[in-house]
Amino acid sequence: MKRFSDHLREAWALSLPLVGSHLAQISIGLTDTVMMGWYGVSELAAVALASTFFVVIFLLGSGFAKAVMPLVAAATSNGDAIQVRRATRMGIWISTLFALLTLPFFWFSGPVFLFLGQEVQLSANGQDYLRITGWSMPAALLVMVLGSHLSALGRARVLLWVTLAGAVVNAGVNWVFIFGNLGMPELGVRGAALASITTHGAMALLLALYAGFGRGMRGYALFARIWRADPEAFTQVFRLGWPIGLTMLAEVGLFAATSVMMGWIGERELAAHSIALQISSITFMVHIGISSAATVRAGHAWGRRDTYALRQGAFACLALSGVMVALTILAFLWLPGPMIRLFIDPRDPALPQILAIATGLLAMAALFQLADAAQVVALGLLRGVQDTRVPMIQAVLAYWVVGLPAAYILGFPLGVAGQGIWLGLAIGLSFAGLMMMTRFWRGPAAFA
Repeated sequence: MKRFSDHLREAWALSLPLVGSHLAQISIGLTDTVMMGWYGVSELAAVALASTFFVVIFLLGSGFAKAVMPLVAAATSNGDAIQVRRATRMGIWISTLFALLTLPFFWFSGPVFLFLGQEVQLSANGQDYLRITGWSMPAALLVMVLGSHLSALGRARVLLWVTLAGAVVNAGVNWVFIFGNLGMPELGVRGAALASITTHGAMALLLALYAGFGRGMRGYALFARIWRADPEAFTQVFRLGWPIGLTMLAEVGLFAATSVMMGWIGERELAAHSIALQISSITFMVHIGISSAATVRAGHAWGRRDTYALRQGAFACLALSGVMVALTILAFLWLPGPMIRLFIDPRDPALPQILAIATGLLAMAALFQLADAAQVVALGLLRGVQDTRVPMIQAVLAYWVVGLPAAYILGFPLGVAGQGIWLGLAIGLSFAGLMMMTRFWRGPAAFA
């Protein structure tokens, strides 16, 4: 029987490349933002708007990719290579079908933006971007499916290196096509869209080659007769995946709603909110990586029906997340200024006000770090034991029935403004963490 130190070491070894791959993934979006900002403000606004539209649909579809991870982990623990192949292939099927169904939404996104009150030119530029980058959705979701497959098989390092390579490719293609370098035409927004397709396509190709033909991977015969339907595995992935997608959508929607409320207060408050949220999202990627590791560890234990390993693995992942929480709280409370200044032109006359507002928001972010880490790791553990529907309901209740009303009441009727909105976030996330942790420790973690 393994000691806790063994579980901790294994959780760390799995978490590290997953954390790195998530940080590399967020760097791709950050690169797009920075390089479009160099090109033009209106083009930056269009890409930011269109990217948000893309990400919302992507997160909904990625639930099916996330469902592959616990299914493959459980099958691997039992040495069932056939079930590994079945789950992953049907994950590819569902993700591809979902991606194709979303194409009309990207093609006709302009009227959607106009309906939401956006300017005509902004809507047109956003639609131009999405009509190109929407075709990258199949590849983007394939990257998610294959990443889940490889992570569950203990090959997360491959995902890390491929994602890092994708970040480099994205920056290079952006430089060529946005600005018209190396003799290429200057395409602006369309250039950024082409970079997106190139990056996702290259990452999907590299992962597919490794998953199909890499060392130790041929035995799974992942792509052999991939055209053959498997209704049983299809249903299993679909049933497990759609609640995951809606859960992620609920959380993203909560933060999007708070951005709208911050805009009601003022432009500087919204700018400060965006900066604080960007900083928080970077640290959150660490917990997302640990959560994915928790899914794999729990999936292996669940497949063997090993209560001890399930509980010890959960404790190990929570301990890693707890260390990150402590470091983040210290950084947010002691070093807010240097982090915030990275996002603001030092010559901007609004710097003092934005700095003051963002500093207060990071203090609120420090308050909900523990709750945020608890809920995301709990979600990972519950996915590992293939429990997704009730956590979805808990997420909707916590985020939209508790968190959003609390943010509004504290921010406006009670007059606490921006810090009140973020305090509402802390309340919602705390409620989610409490409910999900309770469900895990009183349910799957206690099975006989």
